[in-house]
Amino acid sequence: MIYHIRDFLKMEAASGILLIAAAVIALVLANSPLSGYYEQFLDIPIHIAIGTFEISKPSLLWINDGLMAVFFFLIGLELKREFIEGELSDMRKIALPALGAVGGMVVPALIYLFINRGDELATSGWAIPAATDIAFALGILALLGSRVPPQLKIFLVSLAIFDDVGAIIIIALFYTADLSMSALYTAMGCLVLLAFINWRGSMASSAYILIGVVMWAALLKSGIHATLAGVLLALFIPIKKDPLTETSPLHQLEHDLHSSVSFVILPLFAFVNAGVTVQGMSMDQILGPVPVGVALGLVLGKQLGVFGLCWLGIKLGITKLPENVSWMQLYGIAILCGVGFTMSMFIGSLAFEGADSPYLYQDRIGILGGSFIAALLGYFWLHKTLPATDKR
Repeated sequence: MIYHIRDFLKMEAASGILLIAAAVIALVLANSPLSGYYEQFLDIPIHIAIGTFEISKPSLLWINDGLMAVFFFLIGLELKREFIEGELSDMRKIALPALGAVGGMVVPALIYLFINRGDELATSGWAIPAATDIAFALGILALLGSRVPPQLKIFLVSLAIFDDVGAIIIIALFYTADLSMSALYTAMGCLVLLAFINWRGSMASSAYILIGVVMWAALLKSGIHATLAGVLLALFIPIKKDPLTETSPLHQLEHDLHSSVSFVILPLFAFVNAGVTVQGMSMDQILGPVPVGVALGLVLGKQLGVFGLCWLGIKLGITKLPENVSWMQLYGIAILCGVGFTMSMFIGSLAFEGADSPYLYQDRIGILGGSFIAALLGYFWLHKTLPATDKR
C-alpha cells in the first residue's frame, strides 16, 4: 500500500486532485449537519505573545496569513530560479507568456468591472478573476499524459509565473490597509539585514528564515499583507552552491518545501476557504453580479485575454508560436488559464475581508463555478486538439 501512495504523490496531477478533494469536502461539510463543527474549526483562537508583542487570530487567518506566506515564499524561490537560470532567463522565450499573462489579467478584470459597475464595494473584487491556479491547471494538463508537447507545458508554467508576479504586485498596491509606520520600519530593517548577510555571502538558510519570520510579523502589524514577506525573503536566498555542502540554499529550500506546499498547505487553504454555505442563499445572490462577474472573467475573459494578446504579439512579429504547438492547442491552454481557484480565493478574501461584507462568500461561488467550467472546457478542447497517443 505504501508504494501506491508514493506513486500517487509523484504524480503531477496529485496536487490538483487534492485541491479538488479538499474543496469538495469543505462544500459538503459547510452544507451538512456538521457545518457547526466546520465553523468551529475555522474559528479556533490561536495566540502567540512575546512580552508586549502579541498576535491573536482564528485558525482561518493563521492559514491565510501565515501558511500562505510559505506558499508565496516558494513562489518567490521559483521566480528567482526561473529568471536566473531557468526558461525565463532567455529573453527570446519570455515575450509570449508575458503577453499572455498581461492579457489574462486585464481582460477578466475589465469584464468583472463592467458587470459590477456602479457598486463601489463589489468593484473592489476586480482582481479576483485575474489569477490562474498553476497547480490545478498543471494537474488537468497532466491528465492528458504524453500527448502534451513539452513546449506547451513550458508556456503554461511561464505564463503562470508572470501571472503570479502580477498577483503579487496587485496585492501590494491595491489590497493594503492603513499603514503602521513603526512596524513598516521594522520590516524595512529586516530587508536591510537580509541584503547585508547576502552580500557577506552567508549560506545559512536558518539565518535568512529567522529574519524572514520577524519581517512577516512586522508586515502583519504594518497593514501590508504579511504573505508578501515570503516573496521578499526569497529574493535574498543564495542561488549559488555552498562550497561546504555542494548544494544551493535556494534549490534545497525549493525541493524541501514543494511537497509540503503542494500536499498540505494548498489543500488546507482550499479546505478552509471553499466551504461556502449555499443554504439560505437566494438565486439573486447565487447569480448576482459578483459571482457572475468572477465566473465570466475566468471562463471568457481569460481565454480572450491570453489568446488574444498572444495572437496579436505573434502577428506583429514581437514573438512567435512555440515549436510543435498549434494555434488550437494554444487556445486550449488559454481556456485552461481560467482555473483561478487558490489565488482567486486568496484575493477574494482580501477584497471582501470581514464577516459583514455582503459579498464575502458570493465571490467563491463564481470562483468555484468558473474554475470548474474552465477546467472542463480546457480539458476537452485539448483532448480533441492534441495529437493521438503513440501506440507503437
